Amino acid sequence: MNLDRDTLRALADEGNETALSRLADLADARGDLEELSDLLDEGCVWAGHLLTRRAVTAGDLRELQRLWDAGSDEAGHELERLLAAPIDAREG
Repeated sequence: MNLDRDTLRALADEGNETALSRLADLADARGDLEELSDLLDEGCVWAGHLLTRRAVTAGDLRELQRLWDAGSDEAGHELERLLAAPIDAREG
C-alpha cells in the first residue's frame, strides 16, 4: 500500500498517532530533519526516536540535549549514557 503524505497528514491532524509516526518515517527517509523536529514538537515520540538515533550516530551531545529539552526521554537516556562513558585521555 502506498500512502501519500497528504493523506497521512490529514489523518495525523485528526489525532491518528500511527499516521504521525508514518510521517516521521517518510521525513527520516528523505533526511528532512526540520520536518522530524516539527513532528517531535507535535508530540510524535517516534520522530524523537529517529532524531535521537541520528544524534547518537553522529555523537552530537548538543543535539541530544536539545531533543531531551524538547521532551524526548530517550534522548536524555542516551545523553546520560554517553556522558557516563569513560573518557579517552588521548582525546583530551
